[in-house]
Amino acid sequence: MNVTSHDPKVQAGDLGSLLRYWRDARGVSQLDLSLEAGISQRQISFIESGRSVPGRDTLLALAQTLEVPLRERNALLLAAGYAPIYSEAPWNAQEMHSVVRALERVVRQHEPFPALVMDRDWNVLMSNDAAPRFFNCFIDMAAREGPRNMLHLIFDPRGMRPFVADWEEVARSLLQRVYRESVGHVVVDHTRRLLDELLAYPGVPRDWKTHHGSSATHAAMPMIPLGLVSDGVVLRYFSMVTTVGTPQNVAAQELRVECMFPADDVTEALHQQLLAAHGATSGKPGDSGGQLEEPPS
Repeated sequence: MNVTSHDPKVQAGDLGSLLRYWRDARGVSQLDLSLEAGISQRQISFIESGRSVPGRDTLLALAQTLEVPLRERNALLLAAGYAPIYSEAPWNAQEMHSVVRALERVVRQHEPFPALVMDRDWNVLMSNDAAPRFFNCFIDMAAREGPRNMLHLIFDPRGMRPFVADWEEVARSLLQRVYRESVGHVVVDHTRRLLDELLAYPGVPRDWKTHHGSSATHAAMPMIPLGLVSDGVVLRYFSMVTTVGTPQNVAAQELRVECMFPADDVTEALHQQLLAAHGATSGKPGDSGGQLEEPPS
């Protein structure tokens, strides 16, 4: 279901529509929500109709049951007349120091394979040294003025796209993933804008929502790999994604680490040869990670 996110500057009278919005987005009836949250159906009905305002703990219990993202929980609290409780400080704020240090360790330990830290829109915030070194084997990353976004790098005909094997299959899988992995598993405005930007590139398959086929190569694997062609040889990689457990900060919930792994023995053997052939050297011990592109301001 496509739904639209709400402006966090909501009014108190919006609470009922916001709660109904999230309940509808999750496909949950008032009765089901009542049973799951331990709150009477009558009270939920009164909240949605605007006849009553719940206590903060009750509202948070409903939001938790509906798996409302932290950013949108703050909007619910504001609509009910309460102060937000989840910090919306940026990812590199002082309060995020321990998380950022942990992310730096994760990406650094993934050498010599690329590892990236991205926000909910796939903007690259941090990377290990291997990531820019690897992509520089295909294109001149220093010559790119932007966008500072991993998906744009893959979809852009002036970026990595000419080197992507099975382009249409990869494009469909990435578009489906963006649609599926939106924070809170709801397609909100920022997700729709990102999808529109990607679909604006030439040659992007329009049947990405309904297409379920796969090539013979992909059918033999438990995942759809990203194949990159170098000197006539296809190197195949797949990704594993890590998120921050039990986050209490909006930015922390929206961060994810994407680590690329070789999908077969041939790729693993050729990966370091590729870096060496292009004059890449490994980062010095203690480096805190490189940048694929400048992070968004």
